Amino acid sequence: MNILNKLERRFGRFAIRDLMVYIIGINALIYMLRYGMPQSEAIGRLTLDPRLIMQGELWRLISWIFIPPSASLFWIFFIFYFYYMVGTGLEHEWGSFRFNVFYFTGVMGTALAAFITGEGTTALYLNLSLFLAFAYIYPDYEILLFFIIPVKMKYLAWLNWAFIAFTVLTAPLPGKIAAVVSISNYFLFFGGDIFSTIRRRGSSYNRRKAFAPAGKKTIHKCTTCGRTEADDVTLEFRYCSSCEGDYEYCMEHLKTHEHIRKSS
Repeated sequence: MNILNKLERRFGRFAIRDLMVYIIGINALIYMLRYGMPQSEAIGRLTLDPRLIMQGELWRLISWIFIPPSASLFWIFFIFYFYYMVGTGLEHEWGSFRFNVFYFTGVMGTALAAFITGEGTTALYLNLSLFLAFAYIYPDYEILLFFIIPVKMKYLAWLNWAFIAFTVLTAPLPGKIAAVVSISNYFLFFGGDIFSTIRRRGSSYNRRKAFAPAGKKTIHKCTTCGRTEADDVTLEFRYCSSCEGDYEYCMEHLKTHEHIRKSS
């Protein structure tokens, strides 16, 4: 993104480093306050309420991100750890400035949705956008579901997309708007890549369909898994520059295979 590059050169020094650490820390403090004093009304003064914001309570534009999820003391630890893992992973990949832009774009999108609908909302979709971004960058990263079952992030991402789609189809209008606008940061960062991938795969499909019809000799074959364009016309193949010889791999194994060296 050329615009982000220019903004980072000019304003990068103002980025908040370890942003998720501060957010999770304040969430934890407020959770303990609510846990210790369940009758306290302090949480109510943090919610995203457009009506009260218009009356001068401007802190509500940002304070809602510090309201922790409603969960037991046991589960909240793992929720906070998951937020930390996703947030720091994205900051490590992008740098502090770009992660700040991603997060606060989601904050503004959520606030905008609240003003459009006239109803407050939570950080649910904002946190979902962080998860979806992490899954897009690290699709094969595995976590232990229920501390037992290893599941790749890309499969959990599909479940989250299904949840968002279900919300858009079945929720009242305020819920639909909140679900779409709150993840605008995701499409801002990845929309171009997604569109380019779809267009490239469509072009690749047509090209391979023309040159590799069913039953004819194939051109490409993955050295690791043995798949060819006849197995899946959407597969893409590349030669590995680190292997000694002409060894071709599908995109799934291009970066994960063991390099082949000729014996001396």
